Amino acid sequence: MCGFVGFWSNELAKATVAEHMAGKIAARGPDDAGVWAHEAAGLALAHRRLSILDLSAAGHQPMQSPCGRYVLAYNGELYNHQDLRNQMVREGLVFDWRGHSDTETLLAALRYWGVQKALERVNGMFAFALWDTVEQTLILARDRMGEKPLYYGRSGDTFLFGSELKALAAHPKWQGSVDRDALAQFMRHGYVPSPRSIYKGIAKLPAAHFVTIRDRGRVVSGPQCYWNLGRLAEQGNAASIVDDPEELVDELDVLLRDAVKRRMAADVPLGAFLSGGYDSSTVVAMMQSQTDRAVKTFSIGFHEEGYNEAVHARGVAEYLGTDHTELYVTPEQAMAVIPKLPSIYDEPFSDSSQIPTFLVSQLARQHVTVSLSGDGGDELFYGYGRYFKAEQVWRKLSRIPLPARKLAAFIMTHSPGYPLEKAMQLLPSRYHIKHLADRLPKLAEILSNSSDTSFYRDLVSHAKQPDQLVIGATEPVTLLGQPSRLPNLPGLRERMMYLDMMTYLPDDILTKVDRASMAVSLEARVPLLDHRVVEFAWRVPTAYKFRDGQGKWLLRQVLNRYIPSKLMDRPKMGFGVPIEHWLRGPLRDWAETLLCERRLREEGYFKPMQIRTMWNEHISGERRWHAYLWDVLMFQAWLEEYG
Repeated sequence: MCGFVGFWSNELAKATVAEHMAGKIAARGPDDAGVWAHEAAGLALAHRRLSILDLSAAGHQPMQSPCGRYVLAYNGELYNHQDLRNQMVREGLVFDWRGHSDTETLLAALRYWGVQKALERVNGMFAFALWDTVEQTLILARDRMGEKPLYYGRSGDTFLFGSELKALAAHPKWQGSVDRDALAQFMRHGYVPSPRSIYKGIAKLPAAHFVTIRDRGRVVSGPQCYWNLGRLAEQGNAASIVDDPEELVDELDVLLRDAVKRRMAADVPLGAFLSGGYDSSTVVAMMQSQTDRAVKTFSIGFHEEGYNEAVHARGVAEYLGTDHTELYVTPEQAMAVIPKLPSIYDEPFSDSSQIPTFLVSQLARQHVTVSLSGDGGDELFYGYGRYFKAEQVWRKLSRIPLPARKLAAFIMTHSPGYPLEKAMQLLPSRYHIKHLADRLPKLAEILSNSSDTSFYRDLVSHAKQPDQLVIGATEPVTLLGQPSRLPNLPGLRERMMYLDMMTYLPDDILTKVDRASMAVSLEARVPLLDHRVVEFAWRVPTAYKFRDGQGKWLLRQVLNRYIPSKLMDRPKMGFGVPIEHWLRGPLRDWAETLLCERRLREEGYFKPMQIRTMWNEHISGERRWHAYLWDVLMFQAWLEEYG
């Protein structure tokens, strides 16, 4: 895994500028650095390499094709690159391979098959920039699920592109300014959804797309989709497998074993994250079953009740016989990560599990260079608790006429929740509703929804009306707010999974894993997101994912072949930290500084009184505003670093 950056301008391209830009993402590739410039064309590419396959100079980037026409800067891994080489040879390609790096394979595939057909054939995680010296065109592309990042856009008269925003911002003509509309989106989601970034004029390339740039960045064609998840979901549901469940378990077992095995290929030490949950345990079990050596596994734990998965991970590790390392993190260690977050993510990002993800990556990097991860199982196999809760709630709500629901919502929004909560204490405990004051506004929003997709959007939203919180913002509509753009799927269950795969998975989960691991020069690989597994999952009826009152039914059956169910049967835990309590305690002074009313007013992004009211209610214990406040704090911390 690596990182790259480049620019295309009206002036002669200076290699030293690109080299300086790449220096900002040195952690993505500490093993080697390269730069290539087409001075007359005004284009330069720079690359930082983390050597995983073919540690020799034969894998050096940017890599130029033998004919001299194409130049490639690439970040990622191709897990079928030897298969691709063999296929090209069978089809008659005569190629004098310089080494066995997947970079050379990708460059040959792009040259031989063309971009569209090559992308359809590759199995991997990647982002790349391909320069055609003859046609004077630049092609940018990103993997199917969005595991690897890629930003691009114009800043003044210069076209910039690269793996991280901090590298783009290092160009001398950078003119980045905050996109307030994107900030409103961030306040709703806790991340800036693709295709926007936090900066005006700079976009994220969506997953499974490529874009063609001409005329020094003035003409951009695309983005063009080469793997349509919506169409695959429709086709998969239309041809749902109804075979014997045992045959489905067999097929998934074979698929996952191959996906895991392919991701175990490396010329450097390799291990895996292990939380003790179904997803990571499946990955580790399949790794251990395909090697004679004890797999190196890593987990972290917290002493705070309700946040500690380490004991479960240890049980799985002992059963499988892995070489397990765990670290119990103190609040001081976890909070020491917070000042680093703006630099790690270089865009506002407020999923608080970013902290333990960084810590477990840091732990793993002390022992290995590559670590497999279990991300993606919840979205593929109906694992989130909110899926079945949402369906149950919506089924009941939809029976109530919309006018009646809107009237109830109006009453709730005009009722003082805190006094109601106090009065409820006079009733028997079975009638108590925890945190009623916090739940009333969200419940009111849910009641007002006219469709199941808008209901789900409100369910997963942080701020419900973020453009009323962000000064001068108009929140752009995303896929979550456009039911007409959704594929034709059977019901809410399928739509929720699809929406999460298109939004939350690439823009939150995979962003978190990429930045946290790359910050410590660790390559993270995600076997469950092998595109063959994704396509299979969409052909499996939801009834085999949610069964007997449990999500991930099919995945559980596979894991039961490797680990006894009694070791795994327990409530699902999140991977977070107790932000709510820390904001009232050890983080209070830090937060108070960032949320100072005068500071908020001078910066001019948020309406200070609303923020201060939430802050005062939270620290007094009257309300639980930590999720909203953490969004604001992560933007404020980012602004302090980059503003």
